[in-house]
Amino acid sequence: MTFCASAPSFSCSFIGVQRWTALSNASPRPCLRPPNRCTAQTAPPRRSANYQPSSWSDEYIQSLRSNTKVQEEDNARRMGKLKEDAKQLIYMKKGIEDQLQLIDHLQQLGVAYHFKEDIKDALGIIYGSMEEVNMLLKDNLHATALMFRLLREHGFAVSEGLFNRFIDEKGNLKASLRHQTEGLVSLYEASHLAKEGEHVLEEAIDFTTKQLKSLMEGSLEPHLREHVAHALELPLNWRMPRLHTKWFIEACEREAKMNPALLELAKLDFNRVQIIHQRELKEVSRWWSNLGLAQKLPFSRDRLVENYFWTVGWVFEPQFGRCRELHTKANCFIVTIDDVYDIYGTMDELELFTDAVARWDINAMDKLPEYMKICFLALFNTTNDTAYSVMKEKGLDIIPHLKKAWVDLLKTFTVEARWYHQGYTPSFGEYLETALVSVSVPLILTLAYCTSDDLTQEALDDFQSCPEIARWSSMIFRLCDDLGTSTDELERGNVPKSIQCYMHETGVSEEVARGHIRVLIKGNWRAINGDRSFTSRFEENLKMMAINIPRMAQCMYEYGDGLGKPGRVMNDRIRSLLFEPIPL
Repeated sequence: MTFCASAPSFSCSFIGVQRWTALSNASPRPCLRPPNRCTAQTAPPRRSANYQPSSWSDEYIQSLRSNTKVQEEDNARRMGKLKEDAKQLIYMKKGIEDQLQLIDHLQQLGVAYHFKEDIKDALGIIYGSMEEVNMLLKDNLHATALMFRLLREHGFAVSEGLFNRFIDEKGNLKASLRHQTEGLVSLYEASHLAKEGEHVLEEAIDFTTKQLKSLMEGSLEPHLREHVAHALELPLNWRMPRLHTKWFIEACEREAKMNPALLELAKLDFNRVQIIHQRELKEVSRWWSNLGLAQKLPFSRDRLVENYFWTVGWVFEPQFGRCRELHTKANCFIVTIDDVYDIYGTMDELELFTDAVARWDINAMDKLPEYMKICFLALFNTTNDTAYSVMKEKGLDIIPHLKKAWVDLLKTFTVEARWYHQGYTPSFGEYLETALVSVSVPLILTLAYCTSDDLTQEALDDFQSCPEIARWSSMIFRLCDDLGTSTDELERGNVPKSIQCYMHETGVSEEVARGHIRVLIKGNWRAINGDRSFTSRFEENLKMMAINIPRMAQCMYEYGDGLGKPGRVMNDRIRSLLFEPIPL
């Protein structure tokens, strides 16, 4: 599998948008707000977004205390024993429903990565005997839906036909299912793994949503009410995995129904991984403080912890620490440079900066204004350091790919800045074509691709084509971002977002436009679900990152701008995940 960073080759085949007119041929349209121009005689206006300082100081981060060496050794020994016990549970002879439930619990408790091959083997056996399994499950909706979800999550080609036995003679889901709360929740979660054109699962989403909301109005048991409310808030397939793990562990403790050994393993592992994340955060916080960009460019967002939080949502497992480090640094640059283009820079300055990065020459910074020089030099040195590490370890030159990814991103930033300064409102299609790259997913995946432990020269040579999953991931990220941030961005003065472009093009209300955006998000999730198979660990890791990127976007923008203006909900999520251990 290969990823591309090229804006021109980032074709327009994603869900909800047809092929568009080239940007260079687009004719200006009336803008939603008056253009902001200045004459040659006046100083260039400098806007401000009035971003608040970071909620998390370097002093606070460095003050975090880890377990003692003795505590860590004791916990490691206990975890080793619990992992052996859990592994034996996977292979014990048991009913199919119990085995599926165990695998699901391991996943939701956040410890499945310890048993990756064991789980894959167990599911492979189930998949290889589907006829027999279906006969055993009969009318068990919960187990059937759970099996479907687990198999599809792991890339097995399972058909929605599994649910035909729950369809009545009129082609609808049977009315008798309405009061099977556990089965409805499982079907609801499974239906969000639907691919394009799977009408049974599409109906299942509507059916289960309606029935679960109806049950919430009745007298459900407290633990069922909590699980139903959690599912209706956001389906499991759309959730940031690590936040869900924290919630699930705490929910299981309140219910006291989980296997005690599995629950203890999950709590020990969560706290162990949290300590690893804290150590990584300390390192990147020292790097960010020493870099000094936040102090030199006070108009930009100082969001080191939020940028690290993004990476935990993409890949949380301990073995991906280097990936989190590199992506946190890249995220800091993306956010800072985005603010240069969106808020502070003049068009002349922005074009100079884009040209300097395209030349990738230290001498190119001579023409830049002072505030841009430090930004360029920091980006140049950090990117070259990353490439040097890969060259030293693997003998592979990734500079051309990283440079191209940054240039493609900055070119789209420049297009959007030009729209703003010219008072131009793009068509919905034009906006999305540019936003697919400006949202930074191609850069993120390029960096992941080029710094993967499994990268080979053959894979690097085959880097030109771009898989559909990257486009769909970009689309969901962009649309979730717009739903959460467009109001604030328009108030401070910015190019219209997808909502406003759609309103301008079609004449509909904001409410209708937002509804259309949500429909597109669902459509692109269906497309992602159709591309979850993989043939290698390299491909699996990259595809899972492409899936986790939109999950993280939904987390960050669910209640507004969780990056630019992180409020109580976002700060609570960060605190819960990164700073608050689970009591043992």
